Amino acid sequence: AHDLGRPGEPPFTRGAYATMYRGRSWTMRPLAGFGTPEDTNARLRYLLAQGAMGLNITFDYPSLRGYDSDAPEARADAGLGGVALDCLEDMERLFAEIPIGELSVSLVTCNPSMAVIALAMYVAAARRRGVALDCLAGTCQNDFLMECAVTTAPEPVQPRAAFRMSCDTIEWSVKHLPRWHPISFVGYNLEEAGATAVQELGLVLSHARAVVRELQRRGLAVDGFAPRLSFFFAAANDFFEHIAKYRAARRIWHRMMREEFGAADSRACALRFHVQTTGVSLTAQQPQVNVVRSAYHALAAVLGGAQSLHVSACDEALGLPTEETIRLGLRTQQVLLEETNVTATTDPLGGSYFVESLTGALEQRVLAYLDDVEREGGIVGATERGWVHAELARSAWEHQAAVKDGRTRVVGVNCFVEA
Repeated sequence: AHDLGRPGEPPFTRGAYATMYRGRSWTMRPLAGFGTPEDTNARLRYLLAQGAMGLNITFDYPSLRGYDSDAPEARADAGLGGVALDCLEDMERLFAEIPIGELSVSLVTCNPSMAVIALAMYVAAARRRGVALDCLAGTCQNDFLMECAVTTAPEPVQPRAAFRMSCDTIEWSVKHLPRWHPISFVGYNLEEAGATAVQELGLVLSHARAVVRELQRRGLAVDGFAPRLSFFFAAANDFFEHIAKYRAARRIWHRMMREEFGAADSRACALRFHVQTTGVSLTAQQPQVNVVRSAYHALAAVLGGAQSLHVSACDEALGLPTEETIRLGLRTQQVLLEETNVTATTDPLGGSYFVESLTGALEQRVLAYLDDVEREGGIVGATERGWVHAELARSAWEHQAAVKDGRTRVVGVNCFVEA
């Protein structure tokens, strides 16, 4: 009623509406990492000049697996899929002329065995520059599923050891880095590996539950460490399903923290999450169409309440994004933020019969999946037994089969195809 004005009053103008209700935003965090530290540094500085609010750094395969770039086994992959990081001086060159004490920086694609090294290098580089540790804001991925269920290393760390290393890093960070998020529970890579929305949430929340249990066992107070936990989800083609996914995740996490772990601080019950528009949905055929896909993915993330967002570049199915395409991804976010007014209210689709019922249905399916993981011995036990791998392989095969026979339509691939 207030929106419409009182009888006899002129209706709110767009400007007045925005002034009264615009109260939510998100951090634009583009992803970068390729070649040498100098190569990536140039891209990071370019992104900041174009309006990026934070930075996501991805590392190459040799770095993630503990190889130096000049090791015979690694030289062919050095600098591919991320930046090569071999020593502390590389970390310093990576962030040269970048104000790390004023920015939020995420060290992504980091499994636990890499996260502890990358975070140690980042802290040491900050100390050398005289940046106080309480000024360092950001995230390291530090997800043991990345090491044990998604990314296969030549000699993978066993799940139980990887989980322990992850919790060690979280414990140290909680005590020494008050603005740092020492883990990002990763659903994005699970989705890229084939997970459905239910599997993505079920595996991620099972992992988060296991970490909270372990940190409490170590004597840490839940209200002290829970506000530092963060999540990372995918945004893909099914628009309403993904909006419902984010809303369901927020409900389940809030209830889990209150009822299961006794959190009293509202910040400990709030689910903080970053979203990346999915790369696996982008097509090499008619790549310009990917601009449209990613825009819809980004809109779903914003309507679902994401606090941080990365829009994948339209040419990612073909190779490393160019400055032009990564700028277009950033501009997609800026149009959403500055022109559409979608930030006017916290939960713009709340009250929609369809969205509310879909959220409730998805929530119940995720809760049932959480019970399935518990029956498999919890997330660590389920990973050790290969159950998680089998779940991802099955759903990935089912999706690919549906694309192949046309049940799932993909523009440019199995419909509206061009020669």
